Amino acid sequence: MLKGEDDKVGSKGSSHSFSSICVLGGGNLGQALVRGWIECGGIDPKNITVTRRDCSKLKQLGSMGVTITEDNVSAVENSDIVIIAVQPQQIPTLFSEIREVAESRPHTFISVVSGTSIESVKKGLGLDKNPVVRAMPNTAVSVGEAVTCLAAQDSEALGEAEGLFNRIGQTLNLPEEMITPSTALSACGIAFFLRCIRAASQGGIEIGFHPEEALFLAAQTAKGAASLILDAGFHPEDGIDKVTTPRGCTIAGLNEMEHHGLSSAIIRGIVTSAEQAEGLKGE
Repeated sequence: MLKGEDDKVGSKGSSHSFSSICVLGGGNLGQALVRGWIECGGIDPKNITVTRRDCSKLKQLGSMGVTITEDNVSAVENSDIVIIAVQPQQIPTLFSEIREVAESRPHTFISVVSGTSIESVKKGLGLDKNPVVRAMPNTAVSVGEAVTCLAAQDSEALGEAEGLFNRIGQTLNLPEEMITPSTALSACGIAFFLRCIRAASQGGIEIGFHPEEALFLAAQTAKGAASLILDAGFHPEDGIDKVTTPRGCTIAGLNEMEHHGLSSAIIRGIVTSAEQAEGLKGE
């Protein structure tokens, strides 16, 4: 879906202001979110706290002005927005730790944990008043080009989450049952498309380019293809038709790829990832 095409999709930038944010779980995604909000989203690092059991792994964020701590309770108590970004197996321990302060003041809880439902967060934290948003971003948050799928029962909290994640990409509001499938298509999808770019660059090396040249050409070409869809409104097949000619080299290459199952492999990969994601559900 193209940005601006539907009111479910947000664009980069936002008039929302966020006084304090904490990220519980400074792993790869948690750190990527913070870097994105600082470098692309214009959020003051002084307003962000990140927690991790081993704070030595957060030195880079600390050098940017972010507060780093092992104290989840204090982080929650001093934040308006609480991002839950721990691993799924760490959820029970985290919830038992912060449950007593979960409603100590108004918070919006945003969970980016795969397979963890809104209801399980509410139940685990004993929430009555404070809302929960379920979010599934991808690691392109760090460069402001993410897509984040959102679901919430509270419209005000959903708007708050949109404002936050629109700063580092675009958002798509979905029914909650579609958040887990979105993991496969957009979150895992980053790895799938990176693999495609890597494969294209390897082909480039084989036909004579230096590795750095091949990788640049493959990545920029992929970026251009995506822009034809997102910015120019092309359907993929329309774009393909514009560059394939009778007995030409493009159709010859495409057909060779399809003979080896390119489309089928991608489809099966996404379906398999979605099935695996379903198995991560906490309830």
